Amino acid sequence: MTIAAVRTHRLSAPLHTPFVTALRRTTTVETLVVEVVDADGRSGFGEAPQVWQVTGASVAGSEACVRELIGPALTGRDADDLVARCTEVQRAVVGNEAAKAAVDVALHDLAARRLGVPLVRLLGGTALRVPTDVTLAAGDAVDLAAAARQRRAEGFGVLKLKVGTDAAGDLERVRAVRSAVGDGVRIRLDANQGWTPREAVRVIRGVEDAGLDVELVEQPVARWDLDGLAWVSDRVDVPILADESVFGVRDLVEVIRRRAADMVNVKLAKCGGLHPARTLLDLAAAHGLGTVVGSMMESQVGIGAAASLVGAYGTTAVADLDAAWWLAWSPVRGGLRYDGATVVLPDAPGLGISSVTEVKMQTAG
Repeated sequence: MTIAAVRTHRLSAPLHTPFVTALRRTTTVETLVVEVVDADGRSGFGEAPQVWQVTGASVAGSEACVRELIGPALTGRDADDLVARCTEVQRAVVGNEAAKAAVDVALHDLAARRLGVPLVRLLGGTALRVPTDVTLAAGDAVDLAAAARQRRAEGFGVLKLKVGTDAAGDLERVRAVRSAVGDGVRIRLDANQGWTPREAVRVIRGVEDAGLDVELVEQPVARWDLDGLAWVSDRVDVPILADESVFGVRDLVEVIRRRAADMVNVKLAKCGGLHPARTLLDLAAAHGLGTVVGSMMESQVGIGAAASLVGAYGTTAVADLDAAWWLAWSPVRGGLRYDGATVVLPDAPGLGISSVTEVKMQTAG
């Protein structure tokens, strides 16, 4: 069955709470949804989120990549030859991982729809319920403690605390959150590259000495500073999770070679889709690294694909798939839902997405 069209849809949707990290502050999800249509009129969907400060991807850039290069290369080709099509996507252009991920996922979604099975089953699994953490946006200790209590009341048992905006006050922030939620909740930290190596060791050792029971620390230093990442990993007991330092296989090979981290966070929009993500998970497992599957600020399309990957492959730590939970409302019809701290995938073909509604993008000024 041939691919009849590759379409793009620009989406914008508000968050119910501002999302703040050491790298950025946002109040909306700005994203591109790619739709791959076969000759029978079936559609598969994938997503390329705009995250200037992390991946460098923009909606305009991803759309141009899909429309001018990837889409024309796929049109008229056999949609059922999934491995070949995904390989062509990866070879079509250098970089542009978010655009590649959107098309890769759309091809997988279409294949699952054509077979009449959920995407997780196409990937080799059966789980339709995937636990997730929830992020506590960066802020002062009082606000973080209040947010932590609220999230615990909503049923979340794993909290990801955004730090790295102020190393001098980060220990107090962690202390305030631990005091607010008690011992029954797991806390992980994400510095989003916000510390120097010395700051990272100082804060993490302070957390350890205070007995605050932190599960892991994500990307404590700049993504390019693998020597610094290894230096931190060698001097603390808390596991270090590489995120922005690992986009693709070559990055992970270098992290493994340098023993720079204990774990890796695999994200579809960083690595280029489900096809390369599975390679990353297999490579990490083969070398004894822990794994998390995470997300950017995405809709039900991107999160559904990532949750399907977790449902099939599993991870060593709870996934980081709360992004669509932050939406005040969604321009996507169908797909996943949240049941407390669980992503619930629909028992429907593919991702279970029925349609997307284009919404005018935010503009400066």
